[in-house]
Amino acid sequence: MYWTLELASKLEDAPWPATKDELIDYAVRSGAPLEVIENLQEIEDEDDIYESIEDIWPDYPSKEDFFFNEDEY
Repeated sequence: MYWTLELASKLEDAPWPATKDELIDYAVRSGAPLEVIENLQEIEDEDDIYESIEDIWPDYPSKEDFFFNEDEY
């Protein structure tokens, strides 16, 4: 299983919290790339509830990871 920012961004609007099956269903219905669906199918914990993409991909960057000063604009 591998994630990139582009792949993970396909799940930003998913109906969180969600189970593995709900996320796969959302990915299929939203037309996400096949890699997203394959990554979700590789998740081993079938019955877990995932609160956000960070539960699936812990390295997903948050807004604090970007050095963007909103006060300058």
